[in-house]
Amino acid sequence: MKRRKRIMLLLLTGMLGLYGCGSASPDAAETPDTGEARMTTAAPETETEAALVYERSMELRYAENFTVDYYEGGYTLLATTMDGARFLVVPEGKEAPQGLEEGIVILRRPVEDLYLVASSAMDMFSALDALECISFSGQKEEDWYIEAAREAMAGGDILYAGKYNKPDYELIVSEGCSLAIENMMISHSPEVIEKLEEFGIPVLIEYSSYESHPLGRVEWVKFFGALLGREEEAQRIFAQQEAILERVTAQEKTNQTVAFFFVTANGLIQVRQSSDYIPAMIALAGGRYVFEELGDPETKRSTINIQVEDFYAGARDADYLIYNSSIDGGVSDLAELLDKCGVLADFKAVAVGNVWCTTNDMYQQSLSAGYLIEDIHAMLSGETEGMHYLFRLE
Repeated sequence: MKRRKRIMLLLLTGMLGLYGCGSASPDAAETPDTGEARMTTAAPETETEAALVYERSMELRYAENFTVDYYEGGYTLLATTMDGARFLVVPEGKEAPQGLEEGIVILRRPVEDLYLVASSAMDMFSALDALECISFSGQKEEDWYIEAAREAMAGGDILYAGKYNKPDYELIVSEGCSLAIENMMISHSPEVIEKLEEFGIPVLIEYSSYESHPLGRVEWVKFFGALLGREEEAQRIFAQQEAILERVTAQEKTNQTVAFFFVTANGLIQVRQSSDYIPAMIALAGGRYVFEELGDPETKRSTINIQVEDFYAGARDADYLIYNSSIDGGVSDLAELLDKCGVLADFKAVAVGNVWCTTNDMYQQSLSAGYLIEDIHAMLSGETEGMHYLFRLE
């Protein structure tokens, strides 16, 4: 197992309020997609600190929920715009500036011993060749579809440290956790945030799922690249997905309609809100999401549960159905899907054989946006060889 900083649990609990992992400072206290890239390079509105001299901001093309600003001497300021959290990454061997604005959390390079609860970020860390920075996982080994993560946990390099709402505090404190990376589920357990911070472990919430443009989600690889000092690798990874998008969207659009759904355990139909990134993917691939004005984009929700009757009325004549397998493990054939929801037998897409299913690993593959758009385009065009994340239900 890789070397970790060993910190006495009793000593640390006797020093609550101090940031003891060598990373956090005690001084720090959806609209529908248009398909157009957004360029962000503006300087911060206020200077963070006189001792920090602003140089530039990271250029962002699609992401709206984070910023990265660079200062002289190699200092990097990361911010998540939905909650206003700010993290100053201090270069190795340098001191943190004095008198920073209240609330800025200090992280020191090398950034390591992370507790990764936001599963969508694991694919990014893997692509950045940075799994050695992660010491703790919010998922068990068998729950990962990312092979590198499974191998790291099997080898003991990443330890299971409990779910977002029930972390193993003794483990992550005694093993020197420096930062917890959570998703929005943590908002349902604010007491966990409070407890982690009492132990000197700052919390960073990852908001990629709230990006309205599919490549906005992918662009979060730049955020983690900046956190780790691996910006060039992150830019290369993002450029690969952007190239796929440009290739697919350069082709002719169709007017074919697509319904993306899941059958819940209590018999409701879970569909995507119209402003969600999945309908945006369908549009970029040349199709049209069948529910064009569903939900309230101000709520920032991705999904909505509706009655079977409402789904029948809205999607019966859809040209294609895509079943979301990420929640219940999916279905293997059309008969299994019809067992879940018999009224689907009356749908046009079922009659003509245009029913598809996502692979189980799609949502953990956060860098898959370009490939999924390419798959949907292939589905719409009938050129279905070599698809990555969709398969036809026979």
